[in-house]
Amino acid sequence: MSRAGRFLDVGQLGLPLRHQPALGREDFIVSACNAQAARLIDDWPNWRFGHAAAIIGPRGSGKSHLARAFAARSGASVWQARALATSAPAFDQNAPARVIEDLDGGVDEPVLLHFFNAVLEAGGFVLLTAIEPPARWPLALPDLASRLRVLPFAEIGVPDDTILPALIGKLFADRQLNVGAEAITYLLPRIERSYAAIHAVVEALDQAALSEARAVTIPLIRAVLAEAASSCDEAMKS
Repeated sequence: MSRAGRFLDVGQLGLPLRHQPALGREDFIVSACNAQAARLIDDWPNWRFGHAAAIIGPRGSGKSHLARAFAARSGASVWQARALATSAPAFDQNAPARVIEDLDGGVDEPVLLHFFNAVLEAGGFVLLTAIEPPARWPLALPDLASRLRVLPFAEIGVPDDTILPALIGKLFADRQLNVGAEAITYLLPRIERSYAAIHAVVEALDQAALSEARAVTIPLIRAVLAEAASSCDEAMKS
């Protein structure tokens, strides 16, 4: 896949890392755990299942990255579901696609139902994101539940061994940290294999590097992980 066309494959990621936030569709790292979700964005506007769909996955898994890739491609505006309680997005015939994020985090259901129906009746597209599949969204309004709980969705799974080094490298690069492959290789077997843990350790290393004016190297990684383990032990004793 080329940078101009679609998504970045794991095999295309090289070091040294880029020193800027990378949120374009070409910067989304594709592996088996998220290929279905990437394909959903890539296939727009030729969705065979209709004009609405959802991307689901854990926090930090790249749902918002894909949502913004969709928005860039379709001209959609991006809204947090909770924001619909005070200001529903106006429908624009010239940009008939919309993204609503965090659907399972609470939403004004009558407003969402009116908005959802208006976009689809006008031939527009709606992309939703959430942690849980649509069937588990806590919806009380029967008309809304009947529409959303049958939505087709693409799921982002737990990070696999193929994507882990590329994802960690990208997160460091997004923070303008030039971290070598050797340091990433050292880090990999020493952290929990979850998006939350990956984001947390990159954040901790960024803070440590900043406060100590040091590069992210193996000694710094060792020190930060040891401190985290010590803190965890103390918390368990208390």
